[in-house]
Amino acid sequence: MTIIQFQPFSSLVEPAFWHALNNMKIDVLKLSDDFIPVTGSYAPGRSITDRESGQDIAMPSALTLAGDAFSEDPQIPKYAVPVTGLLKNYNTIEEFKAADKTALFNELSDEIWKSIQAGSTAKLTKFLLITFADLKKYRYYYWFAFPAFVAKPAWEAGGDWQSASEALSPETISAVHDALHTQARPFFLVRTSSATPEIAPIEELQTFFEGVPPEHRLVGFVDPSGAPSNPGWPLRNLLAYLSHRHPSLFSDAAGLRVLCWRDAARSRVGIVKGPSSAQDTGARPSAVGWEKNPQGKLAPRMADLAPTMDPKRLAEQAVDLNLKLMRWRILPELDLERVSNTRCLLLGAGTLGCYVARGLMAWGVRTITFVDSARVSFSNPVRQPLFTFEDCLDGGKPKAECAAENLKKIFPGVNATGHSLSIPMPGHPIPPASVEQTQKDVALLEQLFDNHDVIFLLMDSRESRWLPTVMGAAKGKIVMNAALGFDTFLVMRHGVRKELAKGDRLGCYYCNDIVAPADSLTDRTLDQMCTVTRPGLASIASSSAVELLAALLQHPDGVNAPAPAPPKNGQLPDPHASGSVLGLVPHQLRGYLAEFRTVPLKGAAFSRCTGCGDAVLEAYERDAWALVRSACDETGFLEKLSGLDELYREGEEAIGDVEWVDEEDDDM
Repeated sequence: MTIIQFQPFSSLVEPAFWHALNNMKIDVLKLSDDFIPVTGSYAPGRSITDRESGQDIAMPSALTLAGDAFSEDPQIPKYAVPVTGLLKNYNTIEEFKAADKTALFNELSDEIWKSIQAGSTAKLTKFLLITFADLKKYRYYYWFAFPAFVAKPAWEAGGDWQSASEALSPETISAVHDALHTQARPFFLVRTSSATPEIAPIEELQTFFEGVPPEHRLVGFVDPSGAPSNPGWPLRNLLAYLSHRHPSLFSDAAGLRVLCWRDAARSRVGIVKGPSSAQDTGARPSAVGWEKNPQGKLAPRMADLAPTMDPKRLAEQAVDLNLKLMRWRILPELDLERVSNTRCLLLGAGTLGCYVARGLMAWGVRTITFVDSARVSFSNPVRQPLFTFEDCLDGGKPKAECAAENLKKIFPGVNATGHSLSIPMPGHPIPPASVEQTQKDVALLEQLFDNHDVIFLLMDSRESRWLPTVMGAAKGKIVMNAALGFDTFLVMRHGVRKELAKGDRLGCYYCNDIVAPADSLTDRTLDQMCTVTRPGLASIASSSAVELLAALLQHPDGVNAPAPAPPKNGQLPDPHASGSVLGLVPHQLRGYLAEFRTVPLKGAAFSRCTGCGDAVLEAYERDAWALVRSACDETGFLEKLSGLDELYREGEEAIGDVEWVDEEDDDM
């Protein structure tokens, strides 16, 4: 008699599985190390013939985990059988190394044994996988366990294993082939006592083999082994099940006939003999089954995906990782998809535009579009982080296109584009030769507004913000505004027009003014033409604008998020009661760098505003180009349209009605 040597299970983990574990860890598990179910599969083993020696070389089938292993309905390859398991992922490599592997193994072995006692074969191949996913380096440490019960005394083979084509009739082989290809099952029974062989599940053994002579009984399993004399690992637990549930099968001296199904040509048939009552006490036998590593040692393995991954994919996952980690402990309610799906249009690719773009990209925004008419100059790179010295040569590259190009060099996953166009400004007449081009620029600007969700006003003059303010209000867009002084800054979000407002209507950039925007650029000295600010001010203002947008996007009311009330006795409202998981969503932020102080303010909309007043918006919707021409070319047009001229007259009349009293007369 020869003791049966079983072919151990081997594992094969597809790269897609590790990507799926990445997503599961980041989005679902987070800091949890609970067991989660996984589903793998294994196929019949096979062998190939060596061309030189003519010998068969065994090609065992591995237990494979694919990218859909976490799915409730994974796709099992043709001719393979599904196998369920448990995965336990640890949060640190130290926890992974220190895990009580004996306790984990025994816990699963107990579960398998209880299922045997209950008469089920569903868990005979259940496995355990412990992992640690190093998400920053894309290294995955893992160890499989395939618990199998040890028989004492050991199982023995009653002779040599034979080819199934020699030991069985063609009808039997054909019946098994057809049955397994119709319904994949890891274990099965074959009855050959009738003219047509019959197939049944293992659970029906008592009735299926009743009255059937031993020579017409076959117990079969899908065999992942390809070795001619070594059946695969699943047979160990199948024999433990049969010995415990049906010990009489082994009481016959002839033994039990076992079919190791591989395929019609390579399947093997053998006689198994062993203890008839070794496991009938109900006590669980000892078990073995931790997988050895490629060096043949009982130790974990490591999969390093970084060298095989597309660097762009690595960058994208790394950006997402840093953001998604916020949701693990700090902000589980954070809606990152709402931020990443927001399309942002940046009007101005200067100091503010460069810093805002970097902040948006850090928040995961994937669509960023620049608009600017200037070229990169030698003074720009030190203050504007999207430009280099080379960008200044030969007259300088167009700022908008250059900023977009360099943004993609930083992160290839961003959809960045640039457009060189000039925005018409009130008080700056349009030369006759430029009318046609200016009209095209306005049409392109309108199209860009339609294709984006958020508009940033980051220009360096007051009048250049007028047309975008009107467009943003008319189209109901989120408009974010940032402006710099020497050591002060303003960051604000514009309110929406009256028809779209819910609650108090917040003002826009022009609502605090009773003066229409006009030419502020002509006859200025050099220090007035350049934006002279303290070097750190732009990054502070830009970051504040981006964070204000992020808080606004997390508010359920979005663009209509109410502004917090002014501070009372120096106390701000509770940020946790604001409605946004990121805290307060102020209307305006006034920053004073000399005092290192930021003050939140709230301003109401002005009915006669030249940027968002009803009269201006209605004129824009009637004929946008006519409004632009008139505002640029006609002095006093916006004052008359908005009603500011009437306000001036009312003010003059009110002053004229005042009775001034001479102090000397009063003394008399």
